[in-house]
Amino acid sequence: MSVVTRAAVDIEKPPPRARGWPRARIVGYALVGFWILFGIGIVTYLVFAWNGEFFARYAPAYLQGLWTTLALVAISMVLGALFSLPVTYARMSKNRYLSVLAYCYVYFFRGTPLLVQVYLVYYGLGSFRVQLESVGLWWFFRDAFNCGVFAFALNTAAYQAEILRGAIESVPRGQWEGAASLGLHKLQTLRKVILPQALIVALRPYGNELVLMIKASAIVAIITVYDLMGNAKLAYAKSFDFQAYVWVAIVYLVMVEILRHGVEWIERRITIHLKR
Repeated sequence: MSVVTRAAVDIEKPPPRARGWPRARIVGYALVGFWILFGIGIVTYLVFAWNGEFFARYAPAYLQGLWTTLALVAISMVLGALFSLPVTYARMSKNRYLSVLAYCYVYFFRGTPLLVQVYLVYYGLGSFRVQLESVGLWWFFRDAFNCGVFAFALNTAAYQAEILRGAIESVPRGQWEGAASLGLHKLQTLRKVILPQALIVALRPYGNELVLMIKASAIVAIITVYDLMGNAKLAYAKSFDFQAYVWVAIVYLVMVEILRHGVEWIERRITIHLKR
């Protein structure tokens, strides 16, 4: 018996601590050092290349562009969230036609570049001016900002539909059966039992989608929307000062970090009951 016990103790011992400098550690320290040097270089450049006249001249335009970017992303995300609900229902439907139609929609918008989708809306629908005027929709599609919102909403709806579908399917089937045994209708079960659990799973992917939308919003600058990136391009075209792009990169980075920490804070708050 003592021999067996000793063998079991030997097996359960933790592996010996790694010594020296393995390749993974060297690469990790090298990458961290590179990014630290890169950040120091950017800060040094901004300090020595500071141009107060440039900042005073273009800062108001940057603020206006920031507001345009935030409005574009916010409206697109809300419209995409609303449109993702019927798409999610169709994807999970047992009706073959609805399921195939929703699958084709999601496949197209997730499988093609967002830049192409913006071009298709802005230039493609613009070629149907007469038809759009006849149905009273030209007032909407003649504005570049509206075209950007339309394309972004369709794109993010496809991603949000898949996020929501995966989150709902991650909830155990027993939750549906338990709610049915209590006499709850399917819609009541979905709203009171399934969605609260699914949204916990979907929060992080939703946060990632929001971050991606903010970074992708720079695309609308190519269709004459003066968002943050559009105003940076205009400032550089007039001044030929590289700071125009450095500052806009910093603004995007700050927005992404604020969103990332915000999502983490919300996740900690809504999962506090899961921690012991």
